[in-house]
Amino acid sequence: MPDSPAPKRTDGRESTGETRRNADLGEDPGGFVRIPAQTAMVGSDAHYPEEAPAHEVHVDEFWIAKHQVTNAEYAEFVSATSYVTVAARELNPADYPGAPPENLQPGSMVFQRTPGPVDLRHLSQWWTWTPGACWNHPRGPRSGLTGREHHPVVHVAFEDAQAYADWAGLALPTESQWEVAARGGLPHTTYTWGDEPERPGQRLANYWHGEFPYLPDTGYGSTVPVGSFPPNAYGLFDMAGNVWEWTTDWYSDDRAIGTCCAADSYDPNQPQFTIPRRVIKGGSFLCADSYCMRYRPAARRPQMVDTGMSHIGFRCIRS
Repeated sequence: MPDSPAPKRTDGRESTGETRRNADLGEDPGGFVRIPAQTAMVGSDAHYPEEAPAHEVHVDEFWIAKHQVTNAEYAEFVSATSYVTVAARELNPADYPGAPPENLQPGSMVFQRTPGPVDLRHLSQWWTWTPGACWNHPRGPRSGLTGREHHPVVHVAFEDAQAYADWAGLALPTESQWEVAARGGLPHTTYTWGDEPERPGQRLANYWHGEFPYLPDTGYGSTVPVGSFPPNAYGLFDMAGNVWEWTTDWYSDDRAIGTCCAADSYDPNQPQFTIPRRVIKGGSFLCADSYCMRYRPAARRPQMVDTGMSHIGFRCIRS
């Protein structure tokens, strides 16, 4: 990454005056949707323990992007700044004690379908450390972005997402902002579209349909172009599924308490790794009801800030 600040984009998306004029007219500035100030219920007491407790939060008005940042948009950023993502940088062995030498090279975690049914307790059967995998080589060094320009960018660590937001004059959402937006103004419903699960024949979100992790139904099992599924009531696309999205919150198992700082977010089950974790939201194309029913607004997972994967992306907000 260059030592000097990355040049800002100059396409007008960060023009405060223009944004305010559009907001006054009720228009949508640059693909963003206004989320009104509100007090809303977030979290859940009915699903995974890390989602509890359900509680009220207040958010001020903000604007959020209609869709996840795409490969084409991220390519514009990289072209303008020569930015190098975490997955493409050389690794320091001291940061990864006990890691095999063959893994200590630039790369990322790539999802690979299994040949058949597997024990779902062992995710290493479908996640593979792939040297050379990064945002523009999403399946490894021989892969590219042709035909995937409008898919969400993946293999982005938290700082990669933050760098894009800084360049664009935008920000990343907090967990509360993200969840309030995902709910679309609906009361405390289970899904982004309501309380009832998807019915046969409906296509409401890009989560895993079929037998996980080896036999997806046609049209599922990978990322898809943003906006391929219906938006929520606020007009936001892919707030359920497609890719997980970074938020700025440090992770805590108890949502009511929260976490004040990076050190409090370390994984107590892996004390050898002193790597902070942020909250990711929204679920992904890999969320199967049999394994990970987390394509819901309340769902949340911790993610090490230095680790991008083939199912993690982001979207931006503005004030």
